[in-house]
Amino acid sequence: MAFTSRAFFLLCGIIGLTGVLSLSFQDDTDECCPKGWTQLNKRCFIYQEEQRSFLDAESICNLLGGNLASILSALENAVVLEVIKLTDDPIADTWIGLHQALETENFLWTDGSDFKFDAFNATVNVGDCAEIESSEELWNLDSCTDLHPYVCARDTKCKH
Repeated sequence: MAFTSRAFFLLCGIIGLTGVLSLSFQDDTDECCPKGWTQLNKRCFIYQEEQRSFLDAESICNLLGGNLASILSALENAVVLEVIKLTDDPIADTWIGLHQALETENFLWTDGSDFKFDAFNATVNVGDCAEIESSEELWNLDSCTDLHPYVCARDTKCKH
């Protein structure tokens, strides 16, 4: 009888431990984007309200597992605009990950994506780094040393 009850408790413990382990593992694989991030397809976006220079903002995005947001389509642009609109300061100029290559007029995304889509204002300011002027919902250039909030992007962790 004592052996049977010990075996029963051991079996219950193993089942309980297995359930906890599978629950923890399942939570990690089912979370596509970290809490607070907005998902579009296989990408996650988050607004960071602390104002930083372009390079500092990129460094923070790197620490969060991504880059300043590259915007590759009109749909992604709309999502980033919505992420900005949901903030405490929806009209703040906001960094995205586009910048001019040194001594050229070519644009590069900080994550290495191809530059094929843009939403630049017709009258672009002088500068080397791109921001979204949320009040106009268009992109503009600004000095990379200016301080702005920013949007980070990263790939999802989804396996499917």
